[in-house]
Amino acid sequence: MNADELATLTADPLQTLGMSFYSDPLTGERGKEHGLNILEFYGLGRGGTLGNVDTPAVYEAFTFFNQSTIDFLWATAKTKADPVSAAADYLLAAYAFADRTFGGIELTVLANFASAARKVVDAEPRGVCPLVDGYKKFSAPANPVHAAYLGTIFLRELRGGVHIHAVHEAGLDPIAACYLQDPSVFTRHGYAADEAPEVTEELERKKIQAEELTSAAMEKCFDVLSDTERDALAVGTRAMFEALQNPVPVTR
Repeated sequence: MNADELATLTADPLQTLGMSFYSDPLTGERGKEHGLNILEFYGLGRGGTLGNVDTPAVYEAFTFFNQSTIDFLWATAKTKADPVSAAADYLLAAYAFADRTFGGIELTVLANFASAARKVVDAEPRGVCPLVDGYKKFSAPANPVHAAYLGTIFLRELRGGVHIHAVHEAGLDPIAACYLQDPSVFTRHGYAADEAPEVTEELERKKIQAEELTSAAMEKCFDVLSDTERDALAVGTRAMFEALQNPVPVTR
């Protein structure tokens, strides 16, 4: 499998996989231990990988969110809990989700996926995607179930990071990019209906260009892998994505 095919094959499944634990009820229950609701736990848990930073750094890393939403998810939530501690526990929530979901997948499939994903993100220079840099601060898990799920988070954040660069390169306003991606996401990210852009041919052209640039960037990221490693990413992605529909808990 070449890098072009892999970028296309994995784009949507990895987006879904890497965020699946966000809305899991047990993730929400874990957030309550920090005095946070599930949305605040998301804001501190994901943003806290950057460290205890100022709000503009989180706004830049998230990019497609309304500023007032980031104020709620980060600035307000930070008055209730330490973001660095929340981020560490958020990752544990991700691993707990993986333990509830991927027990039916062969460990070799997960280990090979994890190894390939880690090779991709380790090849990326620091600064391309701050959230990837943040997650790389955590120790690589020895458990292949956890390592594989961390790999989906890495690759989701990597694609998101290069997409931010692509949107800017295409001259597309991030608010418009968010709306054109999905109006329901536009609403969930805190934008009001009257903030929706007028959809023009030029905007749609810029959106297409941004997507093309994103795919090209991911292809370049996957160029560091051998054919065997690309196959491992494809097989692991497919297996984990299918497991979301039929989760099997890990038994020890």
